[in-house]
Amino acid sequence: MTDQRLSGNIVDLFNRRIFPGTVEWSGGVIRRIVPTPGRRYAHCIAPGFVDAHIHIESSMLPPAEFARWSVVHGTVATVSDPHEIANVLGAAGVNYMIRDGKRTPFKFNFGAPPCVPATGFETAGAALDVAAVSRLLARNEIKYLSEVMNFPGVLGGDPALRAMIAEAQRRGKQVDGHAPGLRGEQARAYAAAGPATDHECFTLEEAQDKLAAGMKILIREGSAARNFAALASLLKTDADRCMFCCDDLHPDLLMVRHLDEHVRRALKSGADRFDVLRCASVNPIEHYQLDVGLLRAGDPADFIVFTGWKDLRVRRTYLRGKLVARDGRSLLPRQLSRVVNCFRARPRAEADFAVVLNGPPKTLNVIGAINGQLITRHLREEPCVEAGTAVADVARDILKIAVVNRYAPHAPPAVAFIRGFGLKAGALASSVAHDSHNIVAVGADDASLCAAINLVIGARGGLSVVGRDRSAVQPLPIAGLMASGDGRVVARRYRQLDRMAKQLGSKLDAPFMTLSFMALLVIPDLKLSDHGLFSAAKWSFTPLVD
Repeated sequence: MTDQRLSGNIVDLFNRRIFPGTVEWSGGVIRRIVPTPGRRYAHCIAPGFVDAHIHIESSMLPPAEFARWSVVHGTVATVSDPHEIANVLGAAGVNYMIRDGKRTPFKFNFGAPPCVPATGFETAGAALDVAAVSRLLARNEIKYLSEVMNFPGVLGGDPALRAMIAEAQRRGKQVDGHAPGLRGEQARAYAAAGPATDHECFTLEEAQDKLAAGMKILIREGSAARNFAALASLLKTDADRCMFCCDDLHPDLLMVRHLDEHVRRALKSGADRFDVLRCASVNPIEHYQLDVGLLRAGDPADFIVFTGWKDLRVRRTYLRGKLVARDGRSLLPRQLSRVVNCFRARPRAEADFAVVLNGPPKTLNVIGAINGQLITRHLREEPCVEAGTAVADVARDILKIAVVNRYAPHAPPAVAFIRGFGLKAGALASSVAHDSHNIVAVGADDASLCAAINLVIGARGGLSVVGRDRSAVQPLPIAGLMASGDGRVVARRYRQLDRMAKQLGSKLDAPFMTLSFMALLVIPDLKLSDHGLFSAAKWSFTPLVD
């Protein structure tokens, strides 16, 4: 094996020092790091970045293609929860992600999803019981128990969740949490049940409560959920118990940033440079016991070369000693990924989405979407009534939202109303609808709503926009979640759809990402499943009208 070497300013995160030196490696392993006193370098060498919680599926790219673009930003590994594809295809979906990821040197670390489906109040394509999750946890490729989303079940002592958590702990594997809004005694009870991390904190006070309960906090900045600003001060008080994550990152943003943006923002906030880089590498690697190098003799040669501290830019990325990205260009080869799916929905008629009111107008329970957040408000509004049916009211930004079951072709759609999308005309639809991934759509009129949904059905999964005599669709043939094309092409098409949605009036930063979470029942408060309107605060269905 040929020895290789690279000189630069070595960032030693364990001894908190920076010194000129040369990294020497062979066979993908660092042999030694030799100081070179007196030498001056314009670049630094540091451990590569690790996303501590991400759903690869949300990039709309399969793992091999995701890897091609994330390495450009200095990411060398992810802690990846495959529960999106598991809700569609079950354990076979998890296996698909593992196999596809192994085709690259990138270090994917997948978990065993304990909440498939996320709740019993929706229809998914598959279910993972205790036995199935235990079989996954027994595999070496499975590094942890994925986010335990059913936090009411944890607090209520659900026996299946308890058994899954106990199995992970028995095997010495970490348990990921998901507990949006839990504070005080509830946060302590949730942490005591086993979950060790949380990525759902949207206020500093919530994060502080969970830190006090012994949990570690993942500071999230994705496409829809953006909590960095609210939690950044933790980097100055509790950096040893923080990590960085994206959770969900659409392809348009992946082309321009990943964890490198977390690092830049953290450095600009005045946080200590060693603490920031530890949050991006050491902390997740040690917490999850990952086989990822930290720039020490004997470690895998996974590291980055960057310039600048005020505006850090990754110039090169190495994985297992191989140069995989240079100056914004990926050196990983393009690989085609196999197409797998489960999609049985049939085209719908406009009349399927009519909301008939029996008797005089009543008060509507309306979902209140919030820009940059996954949580929603529970609003109460007077309906707009035409010929005895409740219709969208564009003037008040009260639009119609629908969820269509993709697994049972004859199931009636669930229909409700939502505020916050701002559409003045047309509709958006998506088969990325966390976490069961039925079809979710929002529209200013029933005809547009139906047309957008039928475009997605015709593509057997995808994103669509309809309105003002225009329509477009991005097919997602892999499980209705991921595209099979080149990442740049997927990103370009996604940007086109995003631009069309905003031309129709949406003021949301990421309208499709926000739409995809309007069916996620485990995040408060009001959401819509294929069975109807659901209140996470009450953990029960709520009527469309009171």
